[in-house]
Order: sequence, then C-alpha cells, then structure tokens
Amino acid sequence: MSVVNNHFATIQAAEGEGSAQLLGDIAAAIGRCRQCALCGGRTNVVPGFGNPEARVMLIGEAPGKNEDLQGRPFVGAAGHYLTDLLGLAGLTREDVFIANVLKCRPPSNRDPHPDEIAICTPFLRDQVRAIGPEFLVTMGNFSTKFILKTERGITRLHGQVTMAGRFKVFPVFHPAAALYDQTKQVAIEADFRRLSELLRG
Repeated sequence: MSVVNNHFATIQAAEGEGSAQLLGDIAAAIGRCRQCALCGGRTNVVPGFGNPEARVMLIGEAPGKNEDLQGRPFVGAAGHYLTDLLGLAGLTREDVFIANVLKCRPPSNRDPHPDEIAICTPFLRDQVRAIGPEFLVTMGNFSTKFILKTERGITRLHGQVTMAGRFKVFPVFHPAAALYDQTKQVAIEADFRRLSELLRG
C-alpha cells in the first residue's frame, strides 16, 4: 500500500493488492494510532469487520463496551438486533462490511467529539475506498452527517437514498436507539425492508 499523505487521506493499492489486504493495512494503521486521547482508554481498536468485496457497508457511531473488549463492531444487544435487521434486507453479516466513525470507544459511550471525528474519519474514508460498496448505510446522526456533509438530522433523512459521489447513501436510525424506542423500531425495520427492494432493483 502506498500512503499519499501521513494520515491516509488518500490511499492507493500496491500492485496486486486486493481489498482484503488493503483493509488489513488500514486496520494495522488504526492499531498504531495515538493521535487522540481515546487511545489511552481503549482495550482494543475496532477497525471494522466483514466482506472486503461487500455491496453494502454499514457505518455506525463508535464502539461500545462489548466492542472495545472484543475488537469487533456491533457485538452487543444492538449488534444482535442489527443481525435481525440485515435478515429483513436479505443479508447476513458475511455479506456486508460494518465499521464506525470512531475506531476507539469514547468514555462511558459519550458522543464523539468533533476533533475525534476529524482525526479518525480518514481511516473510514479509506475503508470505503478499499471496499468500493454500492450502498453506504449510515446508522444514526454522526455517520449520516459526516458522509452526507449535512446538518440535517436522521429523523428527516432516514429511508431516503442520496448520492454522495458514486455511493448510494441510505440513512437509518441507529439500532441501539431503535431498541428502546418503538417508533424508531418500526421505522428502521421498514427501512431495512426498503433496502432489500433497492438491492433487488
């Protein structure tokens, strides 16, 4: 892998390097990152996990306690619900790639700070480039606002397809929020059924 600048704002695969190798290189760089204070409280980095050739990439907010312990995204209660939601779209975890805006857990699962997002998101951009998915499913406000460069909230944007460059962006509520709010649960399940239609169409 060649690094065009010192924080992966742009990457180019080395000759013969496929998506899986490129994602491994990015994960290794994430593991070495010490550019913000979150590195001091982490048990593990959580780069992301899934199919390097995925047609659908899901992007959440930040790792929680279980994710920090296991080094994998969406392994707690919200993760189990996400697996069920993927089933509504005719997908499994093996079909998709799942990542977060932040790769380290914020203390007490607080919201990401703007400086943390600025430092961490070049890694996310590179993962998107390495995979080249057709759909980016942004889960919650932070990933949606970052990917779409908007201040509009998820309540207004969920379930609508918006083009961002060559990517189809499909915002949904965050599964963790939907677990505790029946209204959001109805909406997110409808949106994942809609994603199934989009994938077939």
